[in-house]
Amino acid sequence: MTEITPPPRPRPSQMEDTMRVPKLATGLCVAMATAVPAYAQTPQLRVLTYDSFVSDWGPGPAVEAAFEATCACDLVFESAGDGAAMLARLMLTGARTEADVVLGLDTNLTAAAAASGLIAPHGMSPALDLPIAWNDPLFLPFDWGWFAFVYDVNRTPEPPASFADLIASDLSVVIQDPRSSTPGLGLLMWVEAAFGDQSAAIWQGLAPRILTVTPGWSEAYGLFLEGEADMVLSYTTSPAYHLIAEDDASKAAAPFAEGHYMQVEVAGIVAGSDQPELAQDFMAFMVSDAFQSLIATTNWMYPAVTPEGGLPAGFETLHRPETSLLFSGDDAALLRDEALTEWRDALAR
Repeated sequence: MTEITPPPRPRPSQMEDTMRVPKLATGLCVAMATAVPAYAQTPQLRVLTYDSFVSDWGPGPAVEAAFEATCACDLVFESAGDGAAMLARLMLTGARTEADVVLGLDTNLTAAAAASGLIAPHGMSPALDLPIAWNDPLFLPFDWGWFAFVYDVNRTPEPPASFADLIASDLSVVIQDPRSSTPGLGLLMWVEAAFGDQSAAIWQGLAPRILTVTPGWSEAYGLFLEGEADMVLSYTTSPAYHLIAEDDASKAAAPFAEGHYMQVEVAGIVAGSDQPELAQDFMAFMVSDAFQSLIATTNWMYPAVTPEGGLPAGFETLHRPETSLLFSGDDAALLRDEALTEWRDALAR
């Protein structure tokens, strides 16, 4: 999703002033009458999303150009940190929000967003290429992937193959805050899905390995690239960026024996939108080839609909977990508070 002052002129008489006022007012009215229709012909669609989506290297700029070429509108992206922070902003503003579409929540957050009453049904049933069935009437996926710990093969030639291995190692990791970040919350759900009642013990074991906790993904990944940590919580698809964009094969995702937790990112129409038809058009555009063909090499995730040209060369080298873990939106909402408590308690020690 980046200055000769004219010579003084004689002052007109008071009568001339009086005569000039109606003319001036008439001129202003004509100008306004001319300008208003021109402005009204360019409706504005406001999309609330996360920071990396609208960054220079993210899909936002290309999505904006492609949609505006078809909609005769002004597409405006507004960013609000990471996904969880975005939901918090939406809930805080409530019905006063100026957003028409919210893009970048995931299945760990959809239950809370749905319960708010702020999301309207999208009314669509496109053919999606997801590893799971999808029938949510409020939220429509635009990409998906698996969470993973990413490492540098030169710095860490023998990566951990499980959470137990990571706990037993002397490696440092950077993770994201689950209260503001969807990857951070995804890690909470990953631990819950893999270990259930033993989750608290896993967090206690992981705590010494955690170098720091960042508000969002961008900060965490930046620290890893700067060499501040051995591993970073990211995605199995993250190494594709380095391979394709930088011709660098030194980054990899560590396969974990417990399996990997999935993320499905979604968008929804804000119920109070004053541009409902335009919002609907954007949702349809989102699952079109024009949008989906951008995802793999800008958002570095799997597209929700495989593009006509398929996935880019290099994606075939990525780790694809044999075991996928995922809670329903309702189950994730029920588990969230207890999981957060376990996480806070472990990191506070």
